[in-house]
Amino acid sequence: MNKMGRNAWAYTLFTLPTLLLFAIFFIYPMLMSLRYGFTEWNGISPATFNGLDNFAAAFRDPYFWIAVRNNMYFIAFSIGIQIPIILAIALLVSKIKRWIGLYKALIFLPTILSTAVVGVLWEFIYHPQAGLLNQVLEAVGLSSWQHAWLADGATAMLAILITNAWQWMGFYVVLVVTAIYAIPKHLVEAAQMDGAGSIRQAWSIILPLLRPVIVVMMLLSITGGMKAMDIVVVMTGGNPYGITEVMASYMIKKAYRIGEYGYANSIAVLILLFTAILTSVFGWFTRKQEEVRV
Repeated sequence: MNKMGRNAWAYTLFTLPTLLLFAIFFIYPMLMSLRYGFTEWNGISPATFNGLDNFAAAFRDPYFWIAVRNNMYFIAFSIGIQIPIILAIALLVSKIKRWIGLYKALIFLPTILSTAVVGVLWEFIYHPQAGLLNQVLEAVGLSSWQHAWLADGATAMLAILITNAWQWMGFYVVLVVTAIYAIPKHLVEAAQMDGAGSIRQAWSIILPLLRPVIVVMMLLSITGGMKAMDIVVVMTGGNPYGITEVMASYMIKKAYRIGEYGYANSIAVLILLFTAILTSVFGWFTRKQEEVRV
């Protein structure tokens, strides 16, 4: 084993298949998107180089900026609302002593469902006539609150954000609960001996120690928000009137419905560029915060 560990050919042998798959399914498509992003192409005729015209058209396209705004909504909702709720649920679950495995399984269950199943399920919940949400509102005497949730531009995006959060919240709750269990017990016990209550323990001890996990959740929220697509396609298809479109769903619409493959590839390049910028800024901000703490 030690001889193989010192053998460069052994590393090459084991990593080459993975590198080949990575090159075929990631690097090559990315390079092709970059190439066709600078062309006018309908997917059939030969591509014609048009320079930065596609990118200029995207920056002038109001529907593209609606899609960018909705991606920002995904990120803001995840970081500003979903993560605090996840932390609160995880802190409560970590206090449970019995049936902890059952609670984890129930919380994690939505994560193992496909996005198509989740989208269809919540479409029924939001249905204006037969939907559970409107029926509950009627049962508690709030009939005036009943709504066509996915058909109204004022509520459609919020309905999608809630559905997306419901699907992925369980994964992060289990992640945070596991991190809480890894915290040395003597720290919490010392705080209890000093008279600190549960809220004080959570704020002064547990949450600061969870900072690396919180940073990871925020980073995943940024990347997940930028590549959000499937839940939008399943629930609204970008409707009503393109109000719930995100960049990836708009890219698909431009490619497969309108036939503007060159323009769609330029959107793919912009998604990659915007994601790289956001994650870089977040990484820089995180490092600065670490320097301040030190």
